Amino acid sequence: MTAQPNVIPMQPDNPSLSRLRDLVEQQWQTHGPESAIDGLRLTHALEPSGTIRALYQTSFCIVLQGAKVTAVGESAFHYRQGECLLASVNVPVNSRIVQASPDKPYLALSLSIDPAMISELLVTHPEMAYRGPKQPALVTAGMPDDLYDPVIRLLRLLDQPDDREVLEPLVRREICWRILRSPLGPALQQIGLKDSDTARIGRVTAWMQANYQQPFRVAELAAMASMSPATFHRHFKSITRLTPVQFQKLVRLQEARRLLLSDQEVASVGYQVGYESPSQFSRDYRKLFGAPPGRDKAVMRSSVAIESGV
Repeated sequence: MTAQPNVIPMQPDNPSLSRLRDLVEQQWQTHGPESAIDGLRLTHALEPSGTIRALYQTSFCIVLQGAKVTAVGESAFHYRQGECLLASVNVPVNSRIVQASPDKPYLALSLSIDPAMISELLVTHPEMAYRGPKQPALVTAGMPDDLYDPVIRLLRLLDQPDDREVLEPLVRREICWRILRSPLGPALQQIGLKDSDTARIGRVTAWMQANYQQPFRVAELAAMASMSPATFHRHFKSITRLTPVQFQKLVRLQEARRLLLSDQEVASVGYQVGYESPSQFSRDYRKLFGAPPGRDKAVMRSSVAIESGV
C-alpha cells in the first residue's frame, strides 16, 4: 500500500475546532452516531480500530481529534485533527482509526454531498468550473477556516427542530460553496460538471453500487459513461484506483459480510450478492477478510456479544 505523498502535518488546536469538537462530543453523548440531519454522521472511538470496510459515497469528513488512514486500491490517505477527506464518487475503502484513547477519543463527523447542488452552484458561477488534471476519488486537505462556522451552525440545528427545515438547506449550500472555494474544490467541482470524466464515472459507480448482484460487461458500463471501453477502463482506474471487476467484488463482499452479521445463512449469502460458485465466493471472502465466511461469521458474532455485554 503506497502512502499518499505530502501528508499534511497535525493542525494546531484553535477556538473554532474546539467549539466544533465540543458540539460533536455533546451530540454523540446524547444521540450516538446517527443524527436528525440526513447524511450527517458522527464518530467517537476510545481506541484505535481494526480494519473498517465501507462504501464511501459523495461526502466529506472532518477529523476533530485523533487520526485515521483510509485506503482505496494501493493508495492510502492519512488525515488527522483539523484535516478533511473528500470522497467525490462512490468507492469501497478500507480504513483504520490509528490515534484514539479514553483521554482523547477519536472524534469526526461526515456529511453527504448532493452532486445536484454542486451542479447548480457551478451553473450560476461558471467561472468556478475546474478544467485541470483529473482528481482521484479521495483527496485530503487542511480544514478551511471559513468552513468551521457553517458546520457549527449545522450541528446546532440538531437542537433547533423548528428552524431545521428552513435553515438546513441554506447551511448545506453554504458548506458546499465553501468547499468549492477551498483546496478540496477541484475534486468537488468535477462531480458537478455533467460531462466531466469524474461525473461520468461517478454515475457508473453509483449504478454498480445499486446493482452489485448483476453481472456486467465493460462495454455496457462504458456506454453508460459515453466512453469507449478502453477510455472508460483507464478513467475508472485513474479515479477509483480499482478496476470495474475489483470494484464490484469489494462491494459484493462487503455486503456479504453485512448479511452474515445479520444472521443470514452462509450457504445463501454468496448467491444473494451475485456469486454463482460457492467455492469462488469462499475463496474471495477468505482473501479479503482472512477467514472463510462461516468462521468469520462466528468470530464477528462473538465480538458483537462481547462488546454488547451479552
